[in-house]
Amino acid sequence: MVRSHLLAFIITAIFFVPSLAAAAGSCLTGACHAAVISVKVVHDPVKGGECLACHKQDSAQHPTPGRKGFSLLARGEKLCAPCHESPGAGAVAHQPFKAGECISCHQPHGADGEFLLKGNGPVGGLCLGCHDSNAFTRVHIHAPVATGECSSCHDPHRSAEKGLLKGPVNSLCFSCHVDIKGLISSSKIVHPPIKVAGCISCHDPHSSANLNLGVRKMPELCFECHKSIESQIAKVKLLHKPLTQERGCGSCHSPHASNIRKLLSADEKTLCLGCHGDNSLAPLKNIADELKGKTQIHGPIALGRCTGCHDPHGSNNFRLLTGAYPATYYAPYSEGAYGLCLKCHEKNLLHFAETTVYTKFRNGKRNLHYVHVVNNRKGRSCRACHEPHAANGPKLTSSVGSSFGEWKIPFNLVVTETGGSCAAGCHKSLAYDRLNPVEYRSAVKAGSTSPPAASQGAH
Repeated sequence: MVRSHLLAFIITAIFFVPSLAAAAGSCLTGACHAAVISVKVVHDPVKGGECLACHKQDSAQHPTPGRKGFSLLARGEKLCAPCHESPGAGAVAHQPFKAGECISCHQPHGADGEFLLKGNGPVGGLCLGCHDSNAFTRVHIHAPVATGECSSCHDPHRSAEKGLLKGPVNSLCFSCHVDIKGLISSSKIVHPPIKVAGCISCHDPHSSANLNLGVRKMPELCFECHKSIESQIAKVKLLHKPLTQERGCGSCHSPHASNIRKLLSADEKTLCLGCHGDNSLAPLKNIADELKGKTQIHGPIALGRCTGCHDPHGSNNFRLLTGAYPATYYAPYSEGAYGLCLKCHEKNLLHFAETTVYTKFRNGKRNLHYVHVVNNRKGRSCRACHEPHAANGPKLTSSVGSSFGEWKIPFNLVVTETGGSCAAGCHKSLAYDRLNPVEYRSAVKAGSTSPPAASQGAH
């Protein structure tokens, strides 16, 4: 009896056990599972014919009619763990990985792509099997998303960052956007949202309907923080045109960092002349041409501050002026009508017909600014004599004359230590002197001068 049992054991050891190994080797070469290895990347156990590394034989006969003859040695992550170390670290886990469902994303035998991922294309195709495609298919698409390279930014298993990011938001963005990183590191002023919540404060990392992947269009995006500008814009009649265009605030401001106040992308003068110095942008005046070769520059422009007179966002005054100024050639003085000029120039300049302190443009005590502007019938605005940006004549007077419709009114101002003279197209040459006032009546009788400017000419 003992000998018969021993003989049975030997027969089993010789014939049955080798058949298991042979079965493992024949799984891929026979007619049943040959397709498993007809892929570019084969799982190492499969490549080595080690089917029993993952499967166990449940019956001596395979195939077994009516049921499977093999089952997995373990389920989910427990099956993969003996060979694969747990990938990644951190408290945030991808849901399939957390549930141990490795085969939600990976083929267990082989695949045409790297990492045995399911699908034939970029990893993005696999991701969209679970993630809603709407967030990734808007007009403007982040380059890695467009090429399906989700794993450029996300860890597919586990991360210490929200959204399974491979690192902190800014560090991750700067790993590609080295130009922005360089700008920020070399600039004195950095846009606060970058420091607080990072790049995704303003940018959608996947896709957007807005330029530069903005989470909202301009200028509404900026208004989320800049409420005072939003309130101003809502009340004004005239908006600076760049605000209404696609780039919005980004037309003038750097959204990331700058060495110039207000995060301007260039100094004020250079920035403004970028548009207001181009003849192709008519009807915009070419201010660069007005400044070219001029010896006398208006103070704010000499300081490079166009915003001294113009509001860069919007205004209720024509030409986006920061204060009241008449739009017409003739504009008799009234309180507040010349608020723009009188912000810097003597505020009492036009209040008194006679003065010894409020202006040097006078004949004795007679205030000649008052004579020209405070005239109920034809008070002349500042533009009748002065250029607002630059000129070659003294006191910003034009050497070619001020515009009166299509005519350039000749303007020949001569300034002396105590006064001067003017021979404009409005009147004949008239002198004035603060210390020794000219007597116009006696001068007229003598025939040496014309009557006073206040009562002369149609212009």
